[in-house]
Amino acid sequence: MPTSPTTPLSSICLLRLSALGDVTHVVPLVRTLREGLPHAALHWVIGKGERRLLEGLEGVTFHEYDKRSGWAGMRTLRRGFDGMRFDGLLQMQVAARANLLSAFIPARRRVGYDRSRSKDLHGLFVNERIPDRPGIHVLDAIGSFCEPLGLRQTRVQWDLPVPDDAREWARAQWPVDDTPTLVISPCSSHVLRNWRAERYAAVANHAAARGWRVVLCGGRSELERATGDAILAVLDSPALDLIGKDTLKQLPALLERADLVMTPDSGPMHIANAMGAKVLGLHAASNPARSGPYSDRRYCVDRYDDAARRFRDKPASALPWGTKIEHEGVMDLVTVDEAIAAFERFVADRSRHGA
Repeated sequence: MPTSPTTPLSSICLLRLSALGDVTHVVPLVRTLREGLPHAALHWVIGKGERRLLEGLEGVTFHEYDKRSGWAGMRTLRRGFDGMRFDGLLQMQVAARANLLSAFIPARRRVGYDRSRSKDLHGLFVNERIPDRPGIHVLDAIGSFCEPLGLRQTRVQWDLPVPDDAREWARAQWPVDDTPTLVISPCSSHVLRNWRAERYAAVANHAAARGWRVVLCGGRSELERATGDAILAVLDSPALDLIGKDTLKQLPALLERADLVMTPDSGPMHIANAMGAKVLGLHAASNPARSGPYSDRRYCVDRYDDAARRFRDKPASALPWGTKIEHEGVMDLVTVDEAIAAFERFVADRSRHGA
């Protein structure tokens, strides 16, 4: 039987290691748990980079697990619990490594995904499941993990922990003035979701011609640096290049300053959305209804159905919910004209509301 909110639960452990976008989706669940079960201690087993992003999230004790540490890291994690036994484990990741890691977390109740979303023997590691609701956003699926505990996530609240010095750094990157700013975060960790550099540059040139400031951001990988250089090489006017110059704590503050963020399905997409920025999302390899910017998808380009018909020979409605279509060339379905049209939709709405 589901536990009611009045049933004492002294400790809950969340397991979600990665990725940046997904752990951002977990934060509203943390808010729901803190409000509904204020006396329960919350612990979170999380990846290294993901912890850096969320360090300072109030009311949560983090336990970092490095995926490269293998069995030794799992045993170290277990020793770190030092005789604890959680009242509940929310096992929010179905990959084999995460399933195995969950066995090292001592918990009486072990809540996992419904059968349709289970894989890699997930069902062997849980004894309760969330409701099976196909066709919902990833954030709503994660939010439903509180339901076996007798709660409902009825509102979505992020309030990511962004320190003052991160916001000071972001404010120093470009002037506070009337020039609208387009931030381009061009790379996803899934390379087949990435758009061509010359197409980003074409939209950036259009924005600059309309009087916008263009800013590039991204991490320190060779791919991100090479993509940024390729964009810069064909711009008609200079852009502010911040690729590799921010930290995971500064990134949310940077995205918060943007008027519009252009990006494929990626961690920065979801961080930007959580910080209140509008997102020009580029979708063909993934379904924006499932994994697009949660709050507002009006400025996304959606070619997911076209991708399904071309690469799977069926409409998107005939595919299992959550199917990725990560094929070479799939993102070429997203045209420059469509991205510019999405940009212009934002400009028109911004003008209409007097921004």
